[in-house]
Amino acid sequence: MDLLVKAVTIVDSSSSLDGQTVDLLLKDGHIQKIASSIEAENVQVISEEGLCCSIGWFDLIAFSGEPGYEQRETLSNFMNAAAFGGFTEVACLPNVNPITQTRSSVEFFKHRSNNGFVKLHAIAAVTHDLDGKDLAEILDLKAAGAIAFSDGTDSIQAEDTVVKALEYLKLFGGVFINRPENKKLASGGQMHEGIASTRLGLKGIPAIAEEMQVIRDLQILRYIGGRLHLSQLSTAAALQAVRAAKQEGLQVTCDVAAHQCAFTDETLEPFDANFKVSPPFRSSADKAAILEALQDGTIDALVSAHMPWNEEGKELEFDLAETGIIGLQTAYAVANETMTSHLSWKELVEKFTHGSRKVVDLPIPSLAEGAKANLTLFNPTKSWVFQENLNASAAKNSPFFGCELKGCVFGTYLNGQLTLNPAYSN
Repeated sequence: MDLLVKAVTIVDSSSSLDGQTVDLLLKDGHIQKIASSIEAENVQVISEEGLCCSIGWFDLIAFSGEPGYEQRETLSNFMNAAAFGGFTEVACLPNVNPITQTRSSVEFFKHRSNNGFVKLHAIAAVTHDLDGKDLAEILDLKAAGAIAFSDGTDSIQAEDTVVKALEYLKLFGGVFINRPENKKLASGGQMHEGIASTRLGLKGIPAIAEEMQVIRDLQILRYIGGRLHLSQLSTAAALQAVRAAKQEGLQVTCDVAAHQCAFTDETLEPFDANFKVSPPFRSSADKAAILEALQDGTIDALVSAHMPWNEEGKELEFDLAETGIIGLQTAYAVANETMTSHLSWKELVEKFTHGSRKVVDLPIPSLAEGAKANLTLFNPTKSWVFQENLNASAAKNSPFFGCELKGCVFGTYLNGQLTLNPAYSN
């Protein structure tokens, strides 16, 4: 589809056009022309007040459901939700069935999204059968196209496995992604351990369950070397440890879920399983630490942490319900609503564009004439309400239904395909 986007503001710190309002002419999937004013025939014209354009957003952490868990999410729903949320590329966790631990399972995601409107990348299992012990066939998985290695939602508990993973991945500069949580300390926990959990009579997940694993992984990184990415951090001490490690020169990066600052343990809706996430919503002090870490660059990327569950997993008593929420469609807006007190809206977009790609060395698209068009169109000041009829996911586990959010995606453009977000005109 050929497009002419009128009077759009460029948001790309790596481009000389950053901050300029221009017209974009997109033809045959490429950026044909950028100028202050363009006229063209036989093209679809987009003219929306307040519209911005960045390179396409990349989500580093999301659960795809399919293959194996189509009752929770299909790839069709998954990719629609991603595009409506502004993502042109998404990395898929390996915790599917079959586990992403063979060449064919890595290639599955590539083939399903080949020349589509969302490009899917595979994060391959770092251990065989996600058992946390024996390493998977890492070199073969790398050759098949895996962009990083992780046991996904399963935190590696054994120290010797972390040692082996970092050492083996050093052979080719691969990235080891670990979600830090001490399972013994977190066992049976339902929410952040604090006054609120005591008041509600729910077993808490102590902050130290995350902090101990972060400190351990950083100590091993210090000893072995390599590249470590710590995913979905949520506590002040964990972020401080990463900050110090970066200052020391260790090759460590980290991300935070886009929804992590939306609530604290004191403000979540009691016993509503849609507020049950992992890591849990922490204290107000932890929230302040996240905002500070965003401001000083300790946090490299924001992620959707998309975790769909069907009714059987969520419509249960709080202590029996599964953890996680759908986040692809709301990640940007929720982050824009809750994090821009400490981070400019342009810097926030950088966490979804350059920041997330740099973690795994993905090529960064170019916003220049002649380049392949990989673009996200959005309005950072437009308000919208996430209603159930706008939900593209097969799952409905979100605490944001009915919430007014600031920052709305207009659409994405990849491989010559324009995907419009129905929420923009709703």
